[in-house]
Amino acid sequence: MSTLKDVAEKAGVTVTTVSRMLNNRGYVSEKTRNKILKAMKELNYRPNEFARALSLQRSNFIGLIVPSASNMFFSKVIDSVERQVSKHGYKLLLCTSNLEPKKNSNILTC
Repeated sequence: MSTLKDVAEKAGVTVTTVSRMLNNRGYVSEKTRNKILKAMKELNYRPNEFARALSLQRSNFIGLIVPSASNMFFSKVIDSVERQVSKHGYKLLLCTSNLEPKKNSNILTC
């Protein structure tokens, strides 16, 4: 898996420049933008969503805790929720509690 540093090295720019381009913060010339995009494509670079969420202090994740994913009712709920959050640009994080109250509280305190 390639990193931001790998992209910067391949494009011949600094990590800061790649970060500015990805976050649309500050000026990055069209020529530099194209070099970065080309490097990202060649390296198959995908930003780390969790790292991005930490730095931006917000995320595009929605958590769902269900008692069981094998129960047909909850499978349908999971499917519906995932479709809806996806429509709005979010990603679903799924946890199952297996009807264990202690596991529920452990999940919530992460």
